[in-house]
Amino acid sequence: MSKKNYKVEVMNDSKEECELNFKLIIIGDSGVGKSSLVSRAIANKFGTDYSPTIGFEFYTFYIKIEDTNIKLQIWDTCGQEVYRSLIKSFYRNSSLAILVYAINEENSFKDLNIWLNEIRTEGNPDVNIFLLGNKVDLVECRAIDKDQVENFMKANNVKFFLETSAKTGFNAENVFIEAGKLLYEQHQECNKISINKGDTKEEEDNIKIDSKNLKNKEEDIMDETKRNKHCC
Repeated sequence: MSKKNYKVEVMNDSKEECELNFKLIIIGDSGVGKSSLVSRAIANKFGTDYSPTIGFEFYTFYIKIEDTNIKLQIWDTCGQEVYRSLIKSFYRNSSLAILVYAINEENSFKDLNIWLNEIRTEGNPDVNIFLLGNKVDLVECRAIDKDQVENFMKANNVKFFLETSAKTGFNAENVFIEAGKLLYEQHQECNKISINKGDTKEEEDNIKIDSKNLKNKEEDIMDETKRNKHCC
């Protein structure tokens, strides 16, 4: 988390050209609340009906830091095992990865090692990592304690952690504000973050095609399951 006191303004939309453009990817098990967290942060909406993400959903978060307009391209990934191998190609060019687990689901915390290994091997090994413990509104059902989180962070060189709630909105917007501040600060200080405007634009153009392919994959799997259920 940045310790500098930047002048920050969150913008609902940006009609002005953005000087900086960063790609963020959100990863974690299915059902931990990744999509709900993004929806709460961007549109202040929370849906009670659970619908797993198929492939990728693409969002934008606009923020002005000091006098610089910044566009955060947020790639919300599916967490289902069946699609894992199909989404690894989207890890590339990520400036920051947000790892999400649910504080009431021990397996979602254990699986963070898998997700972290994937983003560091398939994407940028030096990618910034944010760790989020979502569903803090279910604190009475907490399964992950402070020591477990601290040990994970030390073992994996993760320096940023927040607990969040997509349901109540607690810290939802702050996640992306802090992400924007960190990336802006790194860019200002050492210019080590790749903007990759051409790559991200190409990925934007392809996302609908890739999501459609993943949807077709899901339908094929469902059809195969139905056939197997009725055979013999």
